[in-house]
Amino acid sequence: MIILGIDPGLRTTGFGVIEKQGNRLRYIASGTIKTGSEGALPPRLKVILTGVSEIVATYQPACAAIEKVFVNVNPQSTLLLGQARGAAITALVGADLDVAEYTPTQVKQAVVGTGKAVKAQVQDMVARLLKLPGLPGTDAADALGIAICHANSHDALALVGALAPANPKKPTLHMKRGRLV
Repeated sequence: MIILGIDPGLRTTGFGVIEKQGNRLRYIASGTIKTGSEGALPPRLKVILTGVSEIVATYQPACAAIEKVFVNVNPQSTLLLGQARGAAITALVGADLDVAEYTPTQVKQAVVGTGKAVKAQVQDMVARLLKLPGLPGTDAADALGIAICHANSHDALALVGALAPANPKKPTLHMKRGRLV
């Protein structure tokens, strides 16, 4: 299963593509979509929308995961980040992908083992888990970490769904847009 991870940002949006085969994770690609720091907001959001759409078309992921917005000290920054995230999600759902959402703490816990890890620790563990020859950039590492988090969480959610009692009156649990329903 090919998984696309997205680390949204208005200036730089990171992406990471991995493949999960059984218990193995394989690196496929990673990088960034850069919008710059100047210019009007709508064209910058279009760069994110188009960039994510191109990544989806190129790598054909089965599902995607994106980082949840956290409340920043600066409310304006939080709003701008939310809009960048919305552009990325729009591209993903426009391609009919299920989209899971994870907090930064969940991602750090899944990749490093502690939710209080720093970016350098995430970079190092992503490189180790995916057997990369060097450290990925911080935005790409975060996106790969999000994909790794989803690869591990997806299995747990599938197991919960499989263990749910089969009752014809109640449907079994299944994934829908990244949520167990």
